[in-house]
Amino acid sequence: MTQSQFHVEEVSPSYWKVTFTNGDINLIDVDTVEQLADLVTRIEQAPELNVVVFRSSHPDFFMAHWDVLSDRARVAAMQPGPTGLHPYGDNLVRLGRVPPVTVTCVNGRARGAGSEFVLATDIRFAGPQAVLGQFEVGMGSVPGGNPMGRLTRLVGKARAMEILLGADDFPADLAAAYGYVNRVLPAGELDGFVDAFARRVAGFDRVAVTEAKALVVASLPIPDEEPAASLAAYFRTSGRPETADRMTRLLERGLQRADGAEVDLGRQVADPR
Repeated sequence: MTQSQFHVEEVSPSYWKVTFTNGDINLIDVDTVEQLADLVTRIEQAPELNVVVFRSSHPDFFMAHWDVLSDRARVAAMQPGPTGLHPYGDNLVRLGRVPPVTVTCVNGRARGAGSEFVLATDIRFAGPQAVLGQFEVGMGSVPGGNPMGRLTRLVGKARAMEILLGADDFPADLAAAYGYVNRVLPAGELDGFVDAFARRVAGFDRVAVTEAKALVVASLPIPDEEPAASLAAYFRTSGRPETADRMTRLLERGLQRADGAEVDLGRQVADPR
């Protein structure tokens, strides 16, 4: 039986906390995609829900990134979700459109697919140890979860290109300065601040909350064609023979190990040795 990766605490009918746990560094894998689809449906159907907070059980990793050792055939064979997109893209699109406000509480690493999850939520609060980034170009592939579209809307074209094409790590303070996250809270204050904010929103009238959110989302729409094109580019560019040596070197240096390349992945992807 597959272990549940998303633990839902229903603080009240209008406020849920969701804690993500998956292995040593909170990788995102095929099981994550399937379980997130079920969770998004549950959020969509909750009649009184105003706000959902996403947290991590790991102090150093919010969501590390996609599991590069996942079964590519299983990923490719997954059936489309309700939007008609591949389930990975479908989850992110639907998460961005659910009626309740979604908040990420990030104090740890959120790169690649982890960053894409964070970008799909409405509000992003970070602790001082947070590190975000899109490192895929440094490994020879195009990011698959449409950070191109989401980052450009958040931080502007030039900064989006810096984040995507530089494939480097963005520590919390710089991420906040760019608009990648809303703000950085001092050490020890992140959880309390986010909980207080969520309880505040949870106490408001649901019609006002959900309709105001819907209008904000509609003001900067992301058409389904964007995530479809992003994921198609990822499948087309990842796993090519020309870039296999990059992946091999990173795995040898401890990619997907908490004490290896994951510590400073932005530097590691640019190291040709």
